[in-house]
Amino acid sequence: MSESTPSPEVFDIAVVGAGIVGLAVAREVRARHPERSILVIDREDTVGRHQTGHNSGVIHSGVYYKPGSLKARLCTEGSQLMYEYCEKNGIAYERCGKLIVALTEEELPGLDEIERRGRANGVPGLRRVDAAGIAEIEPGSRGIAALHCPSTGIVDYGEVARALERELRDQGVEFRLGHRVDRLDRVDGVTRLVTDRGVIRARLVAGCAGLWSDRLAVAGGAPRDPRIVPFRGAYLTLKSTETPVVRGLVYPVPDPALPFLGVHVTRHIHGEISLGPSAMMVLARDGYRLSRISPRDAWQTLTWPGTWRMLARFWRTGIDEIRMAAAHRRFQAAAARYVPAVAHADLEARTANSAGVRAQALGRDGALVDDFVFSETPGAIHVRNAPSPAATSSLAIAREIADRLAASPQWPWPSRGD
Repeated sequence: MSESTPSPEVFDIAVVGAGIVGLAVAREVRARHPERSILVIDREDTVGRHQTGHNSGVIHSGVYYKPGSLKARLCTEGSQLMYEYCEKNGIAYERCGKLIVALTEEELPGLDEIERRGRANGVPGLRRVDAAGIAEIEPGSRGIAALHCPSTGIVDYGEVARALERELRDQGVEFRLGHRVDRLDRVDGVTRLVTDRGVIRARLVAGCAGLWSDRLAVAGGAPRDPRIVPFRGAYLTLKSTETPVVRGLVYPVPDPALPFLGVHVTRHIHGEISLGPSAMMVLARDGYRLSRISPRDAWQTLTWPGTWRMLARFWRTGIDEIRMAAAHRRFQAAAARYVPAVAHADLEARTANSAGVRAQALGRDGALVDDFVFSETPGAIHVRNAPSPAATSSLAIAREIADRLAASPQWPWPSRGD
């Protein structure tokens, strides 16, 4: 929408959240209904400020996820869509491939299960390699067996988000950045989005609020379960060397009880190599610094019954994460088990404490939700849980949300092709 065009009194659809998922949803709805008025609204002044701009930049292949789950379907579809989008828009990417490395006989059943899932999910080019195969693909790595996923890639998701923003603005989508949505009221078929800077009205709402997704959904009438609990993921960046320690990505076999992939070694699209992330529960949804505590966030986390049930189950893991946060050498040692050169690598001081915060949904029963979760309220669809691989899956998630909006009883116009 141009500067000279007045905003409509009621938008056809408002997308809350200008991360990569929200931007992708706006793009998909615009493609299906170019005549409709669309608004993207976000609490921050720029797009992609949180999970989109603080992740490892991996285009995942879909190898880990339970066959038949939303993550499995939307990641495998989304990765291809992401490669196509980057190619079309001149965004740098690389299919550098990934190794998932088993170090001991005890880890082989876990590797077997990942391979089974990857093949069921149709991950292209997936193959099992032995110790010699590991050395051929990643000379600096070691292990007794590994899975090689050549379709895994790297990209700068912040750059993708900015490209989506430019595309949407060129197509007349309006943006209200720096507007925090505090409440949703549904009156006479229209939703009132009550913000800290006034009221916005829309016929339909797509909630893609990431770290604040549960609050937005509850504000619209959804159940409180699950609740977002923030996990801080810290990264260490290695100083550049003439011969990088890895050519692509090297991951351990993850703990099947947790929805995290463990400390891994990642080469990024701009050439730097990082170790991480860790996964430590923190008391602020924007807790990029360990010293950051939000009283409201802390209260909501610590009064949630699921938090204490989770901690009772994973207290040893929590202690390990605290130890890694306190000592970089422990962090390096975790990655050096399968990439030995990491143990003595020098760190970039300016990025040694870089971190992201993962919006992890936690059930009342203490279960860490391990799939994408969407919920519906009158006139709205909410993305309740979309941690990794949400960036990879974003363009496919957008199709899913657009389909669900079109199937909603409140959908006020014919679907494309009707």
